[in-house]
Amino acid sequence: MIQSRTHTCGELRLKDAGASVRLAGWMENVRAVSNNLAFLVLRDFYGTTQVVIEDEGILNQVRSLNKESTIAVNGTVRERSSKNPNLPTGDIEVVPESIEVLGRCRYNELPFQINRSKEADEAIRLKYRYLDLRNPEVKKNIVLRSKVVAALRNAMIDEGFLEITTPILTASSPEGARDYLVPSRKHPGKFYALPQAPQQFKQLLMTSGFDRYFQIAPCFRDEDARGDRSPGEFYQLDMEMAFAGQEDVFSVLERVLPPIFAKYGAYNRASEAPFVRIPYLEAMEKYGSDKPDLRIDLTVRDATDVLGSCGFGPFEGQTVKAVVVTDFTATRKQIDKLCADVEVQAGQKAYWFRYDEHSSVVGGIAKFVEPVKDAAVEALGLTPGCFVGLTAGEKPDAQKTAGVLRAKLGALCPNHMDAEQYAFCWIVDFPMYEIGEESGELEFCHNPFSMPNGGLEILQKAAAGEVDPLSITAYQYDLVCNGVELSSGAVRNHDPEIMIEAFRLVRLGEEDVKAKFPAMYNAFCYGAPPHAGIAPGVDRMIMLLTGSETIREVIPFPMNKNAQDVMMGAPGEVTEKQLAELNIAVTAREE
Repeated sequence: MIQSRTHTCGELRLKDAGASVRLAGWMENVRAVSNNLAFLVLRDFYGTTQVVIEDEGILNQVRSLNKESTIAVNGTVRERSSKNPNLPTGDIEVVPESIEVLGRCRYNELPFQINRSKEADEAIRLKYRYLDLRNPEVKKNIVLRSKVVAALRNAMIDEGFLEITTPILTASSPEGARDYLVPSRKHPGKFYALPQAPQQFKQLLMTSGFDRYFQIAPCFRDEDARGDRSPGEFYQLDMEMAFAGQEDVFSVLERVLPPIFAKYGAYNRASEAPFVRIPYLEAMEKYGSDKPDLRIDLTVRDATDVLGSCGFGPFEGQTVKAVVVTDFTATRKQIDKLCADVEVQAGQKAYWFRYDEHSSVVGGIAKFVEPVKDAAVEALGLTPGCFVGLTAGEKPDAQKTAGVLRAKLGALCPNHMDAEQYAFCWIVDFPMYEIGEESGELEFCHNPFSMPNGGLEILQKAAAGEVDPLSITAYQYDLVCNGVELSSGAVRNHDPEIMIEAFRLVRLGEEDVKAKFPAMYNAFCYGAPPHAGIAPGVDRMIMLLTGSETIREVIPFPMNKNAQDVMMGAPGEVTEKQLAELNIAVTAREE
C-alpha cells in the first residue's frame, strides 16, 4: 500500500485546479446532503481541505467510518463555488475518485470534540493527550516551542557558545529540591540521582578550559506543581561563561531574548538592553515582590508612621504598606472581590479607603483614617479620586501581601498597566543566607555556589560575629519578565577557600564540602577561572510567549498536578523480579 501524498491539507490553492492529487489525514467531519452528495473535512498537521463526495459508493464507504479515522483521498482539485475566505484552502475543493482507509477509528464516541478539546476537563485532556494535540489550537503551542528552541539555539551559537550535553545519571547533591533517585543494579544499596540542573557539570566544563557552554537542558526535581511549574521535569536554556562576571551574562541574554520575544510572542514589544537592575531589598520595598511586573506603574509605599497608630487594631505594632491608585473607577463589588482574592493568594487581609473628589476619606477603614487624614494625604501624596489599598503585619508579610495587592490592582486598572509588552528586569544582590522555615537555622538562600559580595573577608567577619550573616549579599540574580521569574543565576564561587568558609556558616566543614562536592572542590584546587551563568526556563518562556495560563499548555506530554502521567500510567508498579535485581524491597509506609 502506497501512503505517500502529493500535497498536504494546507497546501492546495486555486492555481492547482485541475490537478490530480493524493491527500492523507484525519477525517474531521462529514456532512451528508443526499445519498450521493456529502462534504468531508480532511485534516492533517498543516491544515484542512474540503472533499466533496459526489459518488454514492464512496459516500457509503465514508459513512461506515467513525470520525478521526485516517484516510487517503485520490482525486481532482476544482474551484469551489462557495468559497471560504477564512480558510487558506477555502478557494478549492477535492473531488475524490477513491478513498483508502489507512487507520480506522474504532470508537463511535470521542472523549471530547477535537476542535473544542480545551473546553474539556483537564484530567480527560491529559489522559487522551494524543487526541488533545490533534486540536490545531493546542498543537500550535508545541510548534511554537520548537521554533523558539531552534531560535535560542541559533542565537547562542551566534554568541560563540558551544552546545555540550551533560550526564542524566549523576550523584545526589543538596541543591534545594528533592532528588529523583535511581537505584543501581551493579552497586547494591547505592543510587544515582537525576540532575536538578547541570550546575556542577557546567562549572566543571569551565575549569576544563571550555569558554562558553550552553544546552537545552532537561532538569528533574521532585517538587509540587504550580501554574508556572511542572512537577517532575522541565527544560532550561543552561549557559555558563568563563572569565566572566555578572554584566557579561546580562549582556548576552539582553541580546538573545528580546528579538525572540518580539518575534514569537503574543506582543511585539520587548524591553531593550539594558534591562532595569533592581536590588532585592529595593524590589521588596517598592514592589512587594522579588519578581515584579513592571508593566504596572503602581508602587508600594510605607504607611507605618502615619497609619500604624491610627487606632485600627490590625495595624497596631505592625508594618503598614500602601498602594495608591489614581483615577480609580472600580465598584464596591470589584473592591470586595479584590480583597478576597488577595487574602486567598497571600494568606493575609487587605484593607482600603478612598480619597474622593470632595477631599473626604470614605469606605473601608475610613473612620480610622479620618483623624489622621491630613497627614495621610501628605505622606501618601493623595489627590482627589485616589484609592488606597493597605496591608499590615510583620514586614516581610506586609510587603508580600502588598505585592499581591499591587499585581491585582494593576490587572483591575488598565490605565495603570501597559499590558501588551514583555517587560524584563534583573533582580540583583540577593541575600546569601536566610533562616530556614523548617530548620530555623541559617541556610543558603539561593545557590550555594555563589560568590559573596565582599569575598572571603565578609565571610570571616560573619564567622567571628562581626557581621550578621543575613546582611551578606551575593552575586546572585534573577531574570524576571511580566512578573514571572524566568531564571536564577550567579557569579560562581570558584575559590576553594571561599567555598569552605561559605559552607562553614551553614554548619558544614571542609570535610563535608569535599565529601558532597568532590569533583568540583578538587577541580577548583587545580586553578579555576572566574565564571558566571544562568539558566532561563524554556517552559516558562513559552508560557509567556503564548499567553497560556498554565505551563501544562506548552508541554507536549505534561504530568498532572499530582506528578502523574495519567496517559502512560506513571508512576506505576513494577514486578518483584525488577525489584529483586535492584536489591529493593517495598514496605508499607506507617501512617
